[in-house]
Amino acid sequence: MKTFCGRANPATGALDWVEESEEYDYHQEIARSCYADMLHDHDRNEKYFQGIRAAVSRVKARGEKVIVLDIGTGTGLLSMMAVTAGADYCYAVEVFKPMADAAFRIVKKNGFSDKIKIINKHSTEVTVGLDGDMQTRANVLVTELFDTELIGEGALPSYEHAHLNLVQEGCEAVPHRATVYAQLVESEQLWSWAQLQPMEVDGCKLLPPPAVSHCAGAHSVCDIQLSQVSPHRFTPLGPLCTMFSVDFSKPVSSAPQSHSSSFPAQSSGRAQVVLSWWDIDMDPSGSIVCSMAPSWTYPDPQSAPWRDHWMQSVYFLPVERRVAEGEELSLTVSHDDYSLWYSLQPDGQQGTLSEAPPCRPCCVCQAHLVWTRTRFGELNDRQRTQSYVRALRSVVKPDSVCVGVSDGSLLPVFAHMLGAKKVFSLESSGMLKQVIEQVLNANSMSGGVQILGIRPDQLSSTDLAGEQISVLIGEPYFSTSLLPWHSLYFWYCRTALVRLLTPNATILPCSATLCMVAVEFQDLWRIRAPCGTCEGFDVGPMDEMVQQSLDFRESHESEPQPLWEYPCRALTQPRAVMTFDFLQCVPEQPIRCQGSLPFTRRGRCHGVALWMEYQLNDDIKVSMGLTRPVSEEGACEWSLHRKQGVYFFRSPWESSGDGRASVSYSFTFEPSIGDIKMDFTVASQ
Repeated sequence: MKTFCGRANPATGALDWVEESEEYDYHQEIARSCYADMLHDHDRNEKYFQGIRAAVSRVKARGEKVIVLDIGTGTGLLSMMAVTAGADYCYAVEVFKPMADAAFRIVKKNGFSDKIKIINKHSTEVTVGLDGDMQTRANVLVTELFDTELIGEGALPSYEHAHLNLVQEGCEAVPHRATVYAQLVESEQLWSWAQLQPMEVDGCKLLPPPAVSHCAGAHSVCDIQLSQVSPHRFTPLGPLCTMFSVDFSKPVSSAPQSHSSSFPAQSSGRAQVVLSWWDIDMDPSGSIVCSMAPSWTYPDPQSAPWRDHWMQSVYFLPVERRVAEGEELSLTVSHDDYSLWYSLQPDGQQGTLSEAPPCRPCCVCQAHLVWTRTRFGELNDRQRTQSYVRALRSVVKPDSVCVGVSDGSLLPVFAHMLGAKKVFSLESSGMLKQVIEQVLNANSMSGGVQILGIRPDQLSSTDLAGEQISVLIGEPYFSTSLLPWHSLYFWYCRTALVRLLTPNATILPCSATLCMVAVEFQDLWRIRAPCGTCEGFDVGPMDEMVQQSLDFRESHESEPQPLWEYPCRALTQPRAVMTFDFLQCVPEQPIRCQGSLPFTRRGRCHGVALWMEYQLNDDIKVSMGLTRPVSEEGACEWSLHRKQGVYFFRSPWESSGDGRASVSYSFTFEPSIGDIKMDFTVASQ
């Protein structure tokens, strides 16, 4: 059965009707899942196997049959470990049907069908009894229900239900316990993701609205590869605190709770951010530990295991607070059944527990609802702001009529501050419109920028009070953009406004360039690498499913990734491969380019990184990808604010770096759909 789904095209702004099969969600879920990363996480798998063997041995030592309940089995790997360790029978629960089907095939292929039963249900729907899904309660509970925040996948309610209904009292649990750690820090870089900072524009201060500065912000966790945030980027204000532990072998409560840890401030500073992670003990003695700690906590950072399915968490305090060295502080973590949040009090007691935690932070200013954390960081980037102000200063005149086309952009405010005659800003989102109005009101500029809640194709001369546009400005930034070239929507806006432009109108930026470089990833390649075997078990059916998901699409696609979190080396020189001239309207015919890039460095090429650069005027360019030239060794420094595109090769290519091999590329920009089709081949000369 075929269905049609209406989707807003992020590049053209049009509503596209996309034909989808019933299998579409299945393919997308498999293609973008983290199963490959988990299966390649040897540290995780090894620790689970050790913990399972120890738990099975303890039950056998008591003279009992070993009945295992595996909640969230995924590929069935942990169930197969349990049977290999000597379990008599295993009930493997997986709610996602495609994965349950894969687990069934994997279990069968490895010869465990007689001892492992795949149950395609949520664990809270599983029944026990003669006619139930399980014949008897389990005495070993194995789970992998965790996310970066530990409890974000509903671990607590699942454990709570399992202890009440599915496992025996005093059961063995793998993992046995989890412990959450946190550290209070001051960090200009991280805090810039939470609050709008004052800006300097031609000697004048642009201040954030009080409602934004005093807002607690979005409550959702910021999960990142904290290993890539240098310790030089933050100042610890307190020690690493043990916030709370959960013993999974005993009944678990999902009721809201709070836990506090007290300490004297290690130094004076601004308390802004809490860095947090957790570890799991696979056995009661705590001798088998799987830790999520960032690499810079290790004596040898290179020995830290890399994983992407579990990272570290950054939490922003509701308001920053100055603390003095030696001041007694109490850091409190609160949680409901799915999320955590932190607060700071002047003093408190170590390990206190409350059944009524402080209220969850909630955004009341709307800015934290419409600006992402990376968007806050982009708006607070002083160097970026200076580039845009310099470019605007060169084109804004006393008689300029400026129109801004971007989502929640401050460029129209800058144009007004630089003396433009009239400034209009197009904001299709009512909430973004209100946020920009707050900025104007806070700086006594009410009326300085007229914000129009309409799309560019709806704009008329009447809306502009009979004026024509002499300066069209954009960052460009659009909240619907996923891949770098989706911001070409600015080009479509410029084309829709052509009838309202003066003959010599300035378009800023005047052009965009798509750039590429072939790279070797330090670790990111794992998320798309075939698994084959994992800890001695054949998980080939998982690879088949991923391959089907790739073949389901017409062509292998690139995907958005924040490459600053994922170190890589350039094996070729970066190259500008396609330019889009915003001084002209979007063409009717496709734009094509092709060529080849020789490998100039030795290494294993995993794919191609892609990004956009925008030429603001003849002299000023801003990059959404590489922020400085590639080093002699090939090290890359990427923008913190935008995601880049990554095209993974089906198989890595070994480069000798002598220039005899190259990556050939072919790009086609399709104006009708606003997308870029691409193809790459690697070959020796």
